Amino acid sequence: MTGIGIVAPTGVGIEQHWQAVLAGKSGISRISRFDPSGYPVRFAGQVSGFDVGERVPSRLIPQTDHWTHMGLAATEAALADAGVRPAELPEYGMGVVTASSSGGTEFGQHEMERLYLNGPSWVGAYQSIAWFYAATTGQVSIRHGMRGPCGVLCSEQAGGLDALGQARRLIRQGTRLVISGGTDASLCPYGLVAQLSSHLLSTSDDKDRAYLPFDVAASGYLPGEGGAMLVVEDAGAARGRGYGSIAGYAAGFDPPPGSSRPPALRRTIERALADADVRPSDVDVVFADASGVPEHDLAEAEAISAVFGPGAVPVTAPKTLTGRLYGGGAALDVATALLAMRDGVLPPTAGPIRLAPGCDIDLVLGQPRDGVLATAVVLARGYQGFNAALVLQRSVAE
Repeated sequence: MTGIGIVAPTGVGIEQHWQAVLAGKSGISRISRFDPSGYPVRFAGQVSGFDVGERVPSRLIPQTDHWTHMGLAATEAALADAGVRPAELPEYGMGVVTASSSGGTEFGQHEMERLYLNGPSWVGAYQSIAWFYAATTGQVSIRHGMRGPCGVLCSEQAGGLDALGQARRLIRQGTRLVISGGTDASLCPYGLVAQLSSHLLSTSDDKDRAYLPFDVAASGYLPGEGGAMLVVEDAGAARGRGYGSIAGYAAGFDPPPGSSRPPALRRTIERALADADVRPSDVDVVFADASGVPEHDLAEAEAISAVFGPGAVPVTAPKTLTGRLYGGGAALDVATALLAMRDGVLPPTAGPIRLAPGCDIDLVLGQPRDGVLATAVVLARGYQGFNAALVLQRSVAE
């Protein structure tokens, strides 16, 4: 991975995000994109300082949703960070694979409002594409002339890892470069109501105590918007550039509720480590999925302890500063893990104070920890059973 582009509640750009993470500076605030007073969830991770007019071509702004605006901006930043000029590469040698969960929810809501209030003739033609899960993939592909393999993965929070796993597969099959990652933005009334149906969101009135993964007071999670896009290249083509490599990847799916079979996360982690030819003792940090739902936290903590040993590996979850970003969340975790390996710093998990019984993990709290970080594991789980694990290894300068 040679380039990173970040648009997140913690900041727009690599260093703004990274410094906020290290300082524990939260991007959680009262929802301002609409009046949330009539809803049980009033806080979310919102991206501030994002001027769409400065970052997206003017003709695309009315044609696309906010999540695609952020995806386009993050892609531009990632390409610049990698020092890649798409016009200089074969157009069929470049691909785009992104993750999406909600699609263009806000755009779709506005078009439905026009339909209900004014009739079909008021619905714009771009409704047919702006809401679609693959809209960001398509717009990135068109804008940069990337006519190679393109796709979208719809596995909710796990999607960012699944997209990067597919990017690695395409690189191995001969694609020169793949733009991968994801963004999401569903902070509109329609989008929030859809999220409430899961009954997993925190309704706490205290934004600093609303999202507390692994804590005795955990009560669910907060939503957010944003994410990250990454440039994935073959190691030979990268010529020593980059932050780190995708050493291993695996995906799984939990059995249905009431099944006698255990959750799939432990097996998924073990398969990802085997794919990377890495032993559990070689892993320096785990970036947890950290749902904030007590039973989910316990299941994840048990899987981590079963693979690595109780308290045997540092675990962190910087997403408490952003909320869960769905299609953008795991991609942002990967970007944060790459920065942690770059600087040899373990970012802390803001919020939790006392771990819940059974969560026998070494959760990084309080201050960042210094250390040599050569190998990291990123975990992600999506709604109703998706789960994935990605093993990252730090790039060594030639």
